[in-house]
Amino acid sequence: MQTDPHTDSADEEYTLPSVEALLAGTLALMTGYAQSARDCPHRPLMARKLVSNLFYLSAHPQLSSPMQVMLANLRTRWQLEVESAVDAAAADVRPTPLWHSVPASVQ
Repeated sequence: MQTDPHTDSADEEYTLPSVEALLAGTLALMTGYAQSARDCPHRPLMARKLVSNLFYLSAHPQLSSPMQVMLANLRTRWQLEVESAVDAAAADVRPTPLWHSVPASVQ
């Protein structure tokens, strides 16, 4: 019996070594981050996950030393992106008319 290639669900399944799977996931996250809107609530989480992935990749024993150094440098750049996103989010927190003012004293 011959299987129909159009209905075979294995078309989208890949078997990759762990380092390649982590690299593929990291590239997909970078794409998602780049294509998301600046005010997307998931963007800071994607950036943090990118830093984590790049940390593990930069120490992975299956990668060459120059690749590990390049990934460590890339992680540093993404870490700066995470920190600037946190600073921007903190600066964006402003009192609204619905907030109560702080009392001068507590009884």
